[in-house]
Amino acid sequence: MQFKSINNNILLLYLIKFSKWFMLFMPIIVIFFQDNGLEMRHIFTLKAINAITVVILEIPSGYMADVLGRKKTLVLGTILSFGGFIAYSIAYGFWGFAIAELLIGVSMSFISGADSAMLYDTLFFQKKADEYSKQEGRITALGNFSEAAAGILGGLLAGVSLRLPFIAQAGVAFIGIPAALLLIEPEIHQKVKKTTMLAIAKTMKYVLVQNKMLRAYILFSSFAGMTSLTLAWFIQPFFTSIDIPLTWFGILWTSLNLSVALTAVFAYKLQSALPKTAILLMVAFFTGGGFILLGFSNGIWGIIILFLIYLVRGMGTPILKDFINQNTASDIRATVLSIRSFIIRIAFAVISPLLGWYTDHYNLSDALIMAGSIFTGGMLFAIFLYKKEKAS
Repeated sequence: MQFKSINNNILLLYLIKFSKWFMLFMPIIVIFFQDNGLEMRHIFTLKAINAITVVILEIPSGYMADVLGRKKTLVLGTILSFGGFIAYSIAYGFWGFAIAELLIGVSMSFISGADSAMLYDTLFFQKKADEYSKQEGRITALGNFSEAAAGILGGLLAGVSLRLPFIAQAGVAFIGIPAALLLIEPEIHQKVKKTTMLAIAKTMKYVLVQNKMLRAYILFSSFAGMTSLTLAWFIQPFFTSIDIPLTWFGILWTSLNLSVALTAVFAYKLQSALPKTAILLMVAFFTGGGFILLGFSNGIWGIIILFLIYLVRGMGTPILKDFINQNTASDIRATVLSIRSFIIRIAFAVISPLLGWYTDHYNLSDALIMAGSIFTGGMLFAIFLYKKEKAS
């Protein structure tokens, strides 16, 4: 009976992904903040607040998903997401937005890891674990198709009012709540028995010290994830710096996300065709290295580089998650994926205010080069660790 009902999980995870990624506000969010009197340092501080919130709760929430179940944490996460966008709809000024970011940050920590763990364990239960990268690619593609469509609609809504996309976003976020409630928790082959900080610490030690191959994948995937998170907040200032008309922001945002969706759908084929080292090097040089090239580019060349970054990002996301899942036991899967997000968020919380301040006081180009150097260096170091472990 569970096998029959569990088949709906993937569709429900699609709906949760849609509610999370149909982001009507993203093409105009920096403009919205600036319209409410914020500067780039304030904007990056808000995102740092979000990141720190996720950092504090990321690993405990992932462990909670392993102990109490992925479904319960996903339900809580979707409810908090809805509350966060309600707060954004009625807030004015920095502190009101900070409350919204806190709610959304808590939401993200509960959803992060639990959704991918639910997907992998559902496929494992169905004896289809080898299809994970294919399904993760499809879900990633759906998220980016959603983000692309939202870019067009969000731009139209912003033409009426810059606040209207946030009001509509609350309705979109609500969709995730019934979807999460309808999920069926799959049986997993091992169970965590104790919820203690010591148990969490032991899992972190296993991931970051004992399992050296998993450590290399986590580190690489974390730096790759930082490129995506940081670029989302640099795109609109970059468009402004190269004199792209505001009316084109939504169109370009949509096109970039469609490019991610395109490569995400076919990522599993690329995974079977290329060696792991080639995939890792491709992601490092096209995403982290792309930041550096953006710092030296303008006009059409900058747009081309952006598309290259997004194309490789779409390919890399599902593959890197699959590399991690292949080296992780089910009973700690959500915790491990949360450790990855933890590293991304804590690093972003440290570096983003610096990048925002540098952009305000100096220039965007040098900030992009600085960020790209950090990201590329981190990924190359992770590849070194991977090759060292593989050779041993």
